Amino acid sequence: MEYMKKASTPAEELRWLTDEEQSVWRSYVHATTLLEDHMDRQLQRDAGMPHVYYGLLVKLADAPRRRLRMTELAMHAKITRSRLSHAIARLEKNGWVRREDCPSDKRGQFAVLTEQGLEVLARSAPGHVTAVRNAVFDRLSSEQQKSLGEIMQIIAEGLQPNEAGADLPWLR
Repeated sequence: MEYMKKASTPAEELRWLTDEEQSVWRSYVHATTLLEDHMDRQLQRDAGMPHVYYGLLVKLADAPRRRLRMTELAMHAKITRSRLSHAIARLEKNGWVRREDCPSDKRGQFAVLTEQGLEVLARSAPGHVTAVRNAVFDRLSSEQQKSLGEIMQIIAEGLQPNEAGADLPWLR
């Protein structure tokens, strides 16, 4: 790996990945890229929406009164407010979501899942669950599933910023 020799940080100061770590990392990146593409294709084919939109509908369906503040929805989805606004505009155009002004904050808005959006979600969920099961859970033993869950939880907790002023997508 010639590029590592040209890195600006001296090799003795940097903990390069071992060959085994490099292999694990590349397998992870490859698998998650393929998995996200698989989920996107399945949802585009079966529901006419990308995976991120499906996730937004699920979050709204799970929320009290099927509504969340836009900032809270962006936080749950881990996306920028701009990207969320664009997604909600598309979902509104389809009649799946509507925006409502927040009575206590004139600048705030709620995203609300409509009946039509709930119906689309109900029709889409079986195909999505089947795709997830086929792509992930049917390939792993119950022990591997448990390990995967524990590993992903550890990674998520380590990456979830909790300090004030953190550079978070939903604050951009």
